[in-house]
Amino acid sequence: MVTGGYAGVGYELVKIFYQKNATVYVAGRSKEKADKAIASIKEAFPSSKGRLEFLSVDFSDLSTIKPAAETFMAKGTKDAHGHELQMGTNALDAYLLSELLLPISRQTVAKASAGSVRVTFAASIATYIAPPGGVEFTADGSPRDFPDQNQNYAQSKTACVFLGSEFAKRHGKGGIISLSWNPGNLESELHRHMPAIVDWVIWLLLQYPARYGAYTELYAPCSPDVTESHNGAFVAPWGRFYDVRKDVTAALKNGSEGGTGQAEKFWQWCEKESAAFK
Repeated sequence: MVTGGYAGVGYELVKIFYQKNATVYVAGRSKEKADKAIASIKEAFPSSKGRLEFLSVDFSDLSTIKPAAETFMAKGTKDAHGHELQMGTNALDAYLLSELLLPISRQTVAKASAGSVRVTFAASIATYIAPPGGVEFTADGSPRDFPDQNQNYAQSKTACVFLGSEFAKRHGKGGIISLSWNPGNLESELHRHMPAIVDWVIWLLLQYPARYGAYTELYAPCSPDVTESHNGAFVAPWGRFYDVRKDVTAALKNGSEGGTGQAEKFWQWCEKESAAFK
């Protein structure tokens, strides 16, 4: 973090860090000045693999310090490539793995019975608390990194619903079935991301043994009830098809289909972010 990083010595320090591929938080009270400085630095070093972000804080107002510190600490949960950790772990890596395994999936289709070659993506009950549209994007087209880790988790799991749908659109004609699934409200699932009191209420009233989640996960890749007509669908506990939230359903459709195109936009982000690893 560099305070006053959009002018004077701070600005020069940010330039040096960014040139060396660092992630730098430009802290100050003027977003407009910070955005101009960030744009200028990015233009000066187009080959940098670093990342620049504005962090709002007014050092003449003590009430802004704690929120800024909390935001900064939340932003510290990144993967090795600078992505929000849960999005990188739960969704982006699943996208890349499914794409890298496409050759063997296609080879298997030629030998296997119809509808038996499947790729499935692990969603969650947390999709019901995801932001509007499922995944919220910033101005540069990246998924938003929320200060609230519950939101980041829910968003990353809804992104897996996006992947299940988009994979089907792109590869379904080749005989591969793609699904996303919610394992259920389990003793090992959503509760670890919830406040303690909410966790306790859910545990008392709603949780099921983790083994039940395995039933859902088995249904998606193995059940003979799943056919090519289900490609891109969402599987609910403990093995049944279910509609996702209406705004998420709209996100699964592109503009020509009457939707918002959020899922397609997320897929394109995954393509861009993983291109160097294919």
